[in-house]
Amino acid sequence: MSWDHGAGNNPGLVKVVATVIAEANPQPDDHAVDLGCGSGQVTLALAEKTASVLAIDVSQKMIDLLLDNAREAGATNVEGSAIPIEQLDFAPGSVDLVVSNYALHHLRDADKPAVVRQVFTWLKPGGRLVIGDMMFGRGGDSRDRQIIASKLSLLVRKGPGGWWRIAKNGARYVLRTQERPVSMAAWVAMFEGAGFVDVKAVPVVNEAAVVLGTRPG
Repeated sequence: MSWDHGAGNNPGLVKVVATVIAEANPQPDDHAVDLGCGSGQVTLALAEKTASVLAIDVSQKMIDLLLDNAREAGATNVEGSAIPIEQLDFAPGSVDLVVSNYALHHLRDADKPAVVRQVFTWLKPGGRLVIGDMMFGRGGDSRDRQIIASKLSLLVRKGPGGWWRIAKNGARYVLRTQERPVSMAAWVAMFEGAGFVDVKAVPVVNEAAVVLGTRPG
């Protein structure tokens, strides 16, 4: 949320961004919101296909960078606001599309379903929520275990530097101090619990996946 995802230089994240946009299916009359916009990889792609995009990030520096990027791209339908996602609010039924890419894993676990429920109220009937993020839990299913094993194997092969990263990131993973990813299944359950229909989970690359749903009506 307060940092640039670097998607432009990372083939895996480029694929995640492309999947978010494709699954969002933006329409020319859509008014969209990008939660945790960073420097605007998703925002600017949406701006080409929608009536307007409101970009949200906790960091004013990121919002300033995004707006500079929008001006350079000639995107006149982009606005930005620096505010924590947890404090954001819109009028009920006022938004067509809400997206988020590699931001919501920073939220506390209790705040994730709260945001999903809140987005449901913002959306118009037929509106869509699309979340792309790292999605894995603590080994509760085979996908989780495969992701964890793959990461450990890769770092072990890097030698002492990789071992140090295992120790450092392992502590973060256990304590959930900075990054708090949850599994695809957990996100699907949040969507369904909030009332979304046609909920879909799309594994993309490595630990990344996209989950989407539609407000009925």
